[in-house]
Amino acid sequence: MMRRHVRLLSPFALSLSKGCSFFVGREGQGFDKLSPNGWRGLALLPLALSACTVGPNFKRPATPSVATGGFSETARTSSVAATPLPDHWWQLYSDPVLDRLVTDALAHNTDIRTAAANLARARAVLSEQRGARLPSTQVTAQATRSRTPAVQSPTGKSFETDFYSAGFDASYEIDLFGGVTRAIEAARGDTEAAAAQLDAARVSVAAETARAYAQACSNAAQRAVALETVTLQQQTLDLTKTLFEAGRGTQRDVQRADVLLANTQASIPTFEAERRASLYALATLTGHAPEAIDADADKCTIPPRVTVTVPVGDGTALLARRPDVRAAERTLAADTARVGVATADLYPSIQLLGSIGIGARKPGDLFKPAGLSWSLGPLITWNFPNMTTARARVRQAEAGSDLLLVLVQPASVVLVLEPLRRPRAIHAQAKSMRMCLLTHDQASSRDPRITVM
Repeated sequence: MMRRHVRLLSPFALSLSKGCSFFVGREGQGFDKLSPNGWRGLALLPLALSACTVGPNFKRPATPSVATGGFSETARTSSVAATPLPDHWWQLYSDPVLDRLVTDALAHNTDIRTAAANLARARAVLSEQRGARLPSTQVTAQATRSRTPAVQSPTGKSFETDFYSAGFDASYEIDLFGGVTRAIEAARGDTEAAAAQLDAARVSVAAETARAYAQACSNAAQRAVALETVTLQQQTLDLTKTLFEAGRGTQRDVQRADVLLANTQASIPTFEAERRASLYALATLTGHAPEAIDADADKCTIPPRVTVTVPVGDGTALLARRPDVRAAERTLAADTARVGVATADLYPSIQLLGSIGIGARKPGDLFKPAGLSWSLGPLITWNFPNMTTARARVRQAEAGSDLLLVLVQPASVVLVLEPLRRPRAIHAQAKSMRMCLLTHDQASSRDPRITVM
């Protein structure tokens, strides 16, 4: 922990480490001989002290060099490019149904609404912490009627009295060691982390919606292929039986064709069940009941495909785009500021208190000078000499900051990027395979076909 010292000179000088210093008057000069400028400087002392803060300052961890370059797949294949990824990445599929589903999910999903509520709460906490810079005020008014018993009365008789009072109290905490400033920094970090978590929820919901839609379409396409295959295999089975009855085949051929047909027929309910499950997931993601299946998604039989080069950006852009990395960084900034909040509790706290009030036995006498009262003065509090609790809080804050620091270290950042390289390679290979299959299909379509009569 950084050590700080206070140096008192005559008549008044204060010096704190970290560049905070203040001096009034000349050495050897008493308070009774201060010039007007000296008294003005003494009055500005609380403002000068409020500019001093204790605790560490947050410094953004450096991005490792291995994460700043481009991805190797951008140089090996033309299916991906180093251009920045657009915000509405799902529009790369050019599918209006998918665009509508993602828009509905972003507007009605429960996880997104929960994250938005957490962000609103974090912003309210930040507003509360900022309000600590302002004086706190309180207005009071009271009317009482009391009875004094005879045993306490100087006349030996009981009597009743009325008393009316009103007052105004104000207090202001001098941010002597930056506790309020650090609390605002911590609340700001929590707010930015909550905003990043809201972005993470949006990214996750958009991805899950696109995944469920693609799975529903893919299962529908596989079911259609299976139905067509059943038709062809049924024809093959009939032909095999005809050849067997004509003495040109064997019973084994008939059994083999029958087994192939049964296997294909058994796969159709599986594709249909998976398709329905994906449609139920789509309904839930868009904020509807599971049985409220989207009609357009139910009709989809062709999986969405990206027909353009996929933009992936580079490592630096990816880290800046990932909300989980931003959330971890801003949470680290908030926890670093909390170390300063806990450290400030080790030092004295100074409050300026003031109050003014009026009181009288009759309402009409409230504003007479005789009922006026006021008070003004500082209040100094310090958890000394028992500072065990305050020091324990500092250690807790430092441990929490160190824990999050591990998550944003260069090694952890590299681990974040590693799982993202494999999908890009798989996508490039899948696109190459799809092009080969398309070429093969076009070539086979030009061959003469055999028609069985």
